[in-house]
Amino acid sequence: MGSQQIDIVMLPFMAHGHLIPFLSLATQIHHRTGFNIAIANTPLNIQYLRSAFHQHQNPPWIHLFELPFNSAGHGLPPNSENTENLPLDQIGKLVISSVSLKTPFHNLLLDIIKKQGKPPLCIISDVFFGWVVEVANIMNTVNITFATSGAYGTLALFSFWLNLPHRKTDSEVFNLPGFPERCKFHVSQLHEFMRKADGNDSWSRFLKSQFSSSLQSFGWLTNTAEELEPLGLDSLRKYTQFPVWPIGPLLHKQLLNKSPLSSSSSTRQHAGKSPGISAEKCVEWLDMHDLASVLYISFGSQNTVSRSQMMELAIGLEKSWTPFIWVIRPPLGFDLKAEFRSEWLPEGFEARMKESNQGLLVKNWAPQLEILSHKSTGAFLSHCGWNSTMESLSQGVKIIGWPMAAEQAFNSKMLVDEMGVSVELTRGVQSSISSEKVKEVIGIVMEKEGKGGDMKRKVEEIAHQIREAVKDEGNEKGSSIKAKDDFISAIKTRKQEVFSASILDLSAN
Repeated sequence: MGSQQIDIVMLPFMAHGHLIPFLSLATQIHHRTGFNIAIANTPLNIQYLRSAFHQHQNPPWIHLFELPFNSAGHGLPPNSENTENLPLDQIGKLVISSVSLKTPFHNLLLDIIKKQGKPPLCIISDVFFGWVVEVANIMNTVNITFATSGAYGTLALFSFWLNLPHRKTDSEVFNLPGFPERCKFHVSQLHEFMRKADGNDSWSRFLKSQFSSSLQSFGWLTNTAEELEPLGLDSLRKYTQFPVWPIGPLLHKQLLNKSPLSSSSSTRQHAGKSPGISAEKCVEWLDMHDLASVLYISFGSQNTVSRSQMMELAIGLEKSWTPFIWVIRPPLGFDLKAEFRSEWLPEGFEARMKESNQGLLVKNWAPQLEILSHKSTGAFLSHCGWNSTMESLSQGVKIIGWPMAAEQAFNSKMLVDEMGVSVELTRGVQSSISSEKVKEVIGIVMEKEGKGGDMKRKVEEIAHQIREAVKDEGNEKGSSIKAKDDFISAIKTRKQEVFSASILDLSAN
């Protein structure tokens, strides 16, 4: 830490989809304020963050602190410090084990205060870390909760775990407290462990406790923009009754500028992973196809589909004659890091796709930013994780939804019902799909007229809204830039109020 004062301390959840938005937020806050910012996490996650910097050297304004964590002590495999490659039951153990970071995080803050003589302006923590509110109060500072997802999906997730509304009706359709009556949710949008939740299971007990505590924060930051989610933000503000600052979407700068991406852009986003194809080869393949003609398929870094789903998806793709890039991994029940077997696809499928140039199968991961920003990419078959969703929308790329877990089904519902930029193909890994349904949905979304044309017009408008929200040119400030400035002003004012109150207390004594 040296002699530098630390102004803000951040604590992300242990998942790459949370670590990167926190790092992006830290960078943007520093550029607006000059603040020095600390990010604390477990050793392997700090190593991952460090690898995201050029030559693995973090800039002097950011301080990375390791918090001791013993995964084996929580029933996890050795060196399991984030959600990568963990099955759902072990992700549950990881989530619950995060409370063990409370004591080392408390000690880290004590050390910071001892060295600089005062607490940081605030602590920004993940929505899963409600216990940070208590630590912040003890340290005489404030806690800000950062939701790395959007407002709609975050509120739906919170409201579900705090209320378990599916247990209060015999119907498969239910309402979620906080949402208008018109917003109907269905049990099929719940992952199996959510459907089984009854208030006494480990997920319910942990999440209800942490989410309830997060609602005691000073305010929330959300990775969205005012224009994108009018319903979600209005509902979230009414539900929480405190300030909500939409400061996103936190995207790669070149995506927002519509400028060519460097070949290292995706590499930095996926630090430590082996690419299945170079960005150059991927762009070269895309260059051979027509404008908005290619379907990109990826289910995120942690998901795969069942063997039967994979087979039907492949058959449907071939029948559709639509060019595609498919980031493909072993199906459910197999080691995601294992070598892919041809038997999981129709006989001769990969060879036919290569010969006809219809399909490009990429093992492990692909340069997603370069693919989505390419003019030939017309739609994205996605798990509807928030980071991928924002990357797609920012480029005016339509979505075919196949949500898997967490708040993804709620994100998918919003994309369909509120934005009109997506068609949902199916949900989860237990559902059955047919190749004919795959062909039908691809045809609807990829068409230039009709529903596909309407979706394209809407997604282009949203792409424009995203660029306007993050605009920061002279006197022109977008809504998300203004929200960041409002947030910074609020924590400075709050700090001054706390300081003044403590002076009055001393005077009274």
